[in-house]
Amino acid sequence: MGKIVEIWDRFQIPLYILALSIGAVVGLQFPSAASVFEAGINPTLMALLYATFLGIPLTRIQEGLQDLKFLALLLAVNFLAVPLVAFVLSRFIAADEALLMGFLLVILAPCVDYVIVFSGLAGAAHSKLLTATPILMLAQMVLIPIFLTLFIGPETLGAITLGPFFEAFLLLIIIPLISAAITQWIAGKWQVGRGITSASESLMVPLMMLTLFLVVASQIATLRGQYFHIMQVIPLYAAFLLIMLPIGIGVSRLGGLGVGETRALVFSGATRNSLVVLPLALSLPPGFEVVPVVIVTQTLVELIGMVIYVRFIPLTIQEPRPIGNSQE
Repeated sequence: MGKIVEIWDRFQIPLYILALSIGAVVGLQFPSAASVFEAGINPTLMALLYATFLGIPLTRIQEGLQDLKFLALLLAVNFLAVPLVAFVLSRFIAADEALLMGFLLVILAPCVDYVIVFSGLAGAAHSKLLTATPILMLAQMVLIPIFLTLFIGPETLGAITLGPFFEAFLLLIIIPLISAAITQWIAGKWQVGRGITSASESLMVPLMMLTLFLVVASQIATLRGQYFHIMQVIPLYAAFLLIMLPIGIGVSRLGGLGVGETRALVFSGATRNSLVVLPLALSLPPGFEVVPVVIVTQTLVELIGMVIYVRFIPLTIQEPRPIGNSQE
């Protein structure tokens, strides 16, 4: 088993690309099974986050709460810088209210789930992102309706319901976190707990592959016949990923953050909460049918972007080399 886990870890990026590709093929081949695949997303994501939380000692969560500078910079990136970028990019589709709603709804919502996993793969301080997830979740629940009112108009406020946010907060954050805390407590007393912890950490790569497969397989068929809308937002989503990289690095340098914290800040600024806002989009009134398609498109673009980020960010954000080693 140890050799298999070593192979998973070594070739995880190609494996993630493979999972995305298979998900696309299966989803297009069996569109009638989309609801089955979609039903498996949250349970798989819960298992993935449970395994992620198991690898983070809870004492580090308490330490993260005391890092007010990191939390302040994280909030500044997600709720000051991102809205400004979102507003500028959204001007390209401002004439279409439904398209605009979908774009802003997903871009304004910082990710609180698989960003922890992806950032951890890139050597980021993902335990600090874990600490910040309740704050990010609550902040976006309050601020997204306000931003939408400012960017689109006050009539949009009545179309937003916060139920999916509360449900996602419970399922994707609270339950996996409490389960991981109980497991860590058991591991400190009995051997069986240590076995569960070891097995969960070994399954991280397969769980991520399964998550990527289910997301793509369940949503890819909805993009058929919506190519006009898709082609309008894909460049905007790609531009967002590119723009947030220097912004995250710049804010981190101004704040004097370390390498791990900088990587975490970049990932948080770039990843969005598509899996949470998708149910919200499906609850919108008639006239906004294109909104879920816009959000699904963001999911697919972001998943590809995160695979690239995982490989690119460690090469871009590194510890400075000692001056004495610069001359060979």
